[in-house]
Amino acid sequence: MKLFSKIYTFLIFLFLYAPIFVLITFSFNDSKSRSVWAGFTFKWYNQLFQNQEILNALSNTLIIAVISALLATILGTVAAVGINSSKKWTRRIIMNVTNIPMANPEIVTGVSLMLLFVFINRSFGILKPGMTTLILAHKTFCLPYVVLSVMPKLRQMDPNLYEAAQDLGCNPLKAFFKVVLPEIVPGIVTGMMMSFTMSIDDFVISYFTSGTTQTLPIAIYSMTRKMVSPEINALSTLLFGIILTLLIAINLRQIKDKNVKER
Repeated sequence: MKLFSKIYTFLIFLFLYAPIFVLITFSFNDSKSRSVWAGFTFKWYNQLFQNQEILNALSNTLIIAVISALLATILGTVAAVGINSSKKWTRRIIMNVTNIPMANPEIVTGVSLMLLFVFINRSFGILKPGMTTLILAHKTFCLPYVVLSVMPKLRQMDPNLYEAAQDLGCNPLKAFFKVVLPEIVPGIVTGMMMSFTMSIDDFVISYFTSGTTQTLPIAIYSMTRKMVSPEINALSTLLFGIILTLLIAINLRQIKDKNVKER
């Protein structure tokens, strides 16, 4: 039974990660061929960083990811504090509503946001599809991840600490920053990193709300519609490395928090 379990697990990991390893390997292939190995080279990475279209898309992606992650983190933290202080039935309803963007198909969210932005633009002459609409759209679907990351930390905290700080002379705002915020910082950091990762990776919602602004996923999609260049392999390898690094950092932080809690 153990042998079967190990074989089954190996096949699952092979199915999931073999294509990624092939992609990484051929990003260093000296030939444009996708089936013949012609030697090791870094030339596709050099060409990648000389491609102005890709560099502009990378710049847009990072700007959108950073701003949307910061906005989602601030709003999500405030929302989590407010939800946590609500009554039980109110908290349950609000959490169900908050989770809708996560359960909703991305194409539905993308089309809905596109129609909303188009309506606002035609009615009021603002929010023309572009960088601003992308940031608002990414902030919208990242927000629930921050709330879900911060809420467990608020539940673990002793609610009497906040009241004790006020009894000792702190006003509500100072008590929040002195007592509550240090307790929920791990959840805030985790939510922000998840938001950043989700924003970099998004294609469907970005495609419907981007206008003429290109992000990396959209640029890759545009490149694949033409002749597939090995630059895509190099770019995909770099994206995989960034996302993998962020996920490892998130998991290490969660393990560290768990060990601290157990001690």
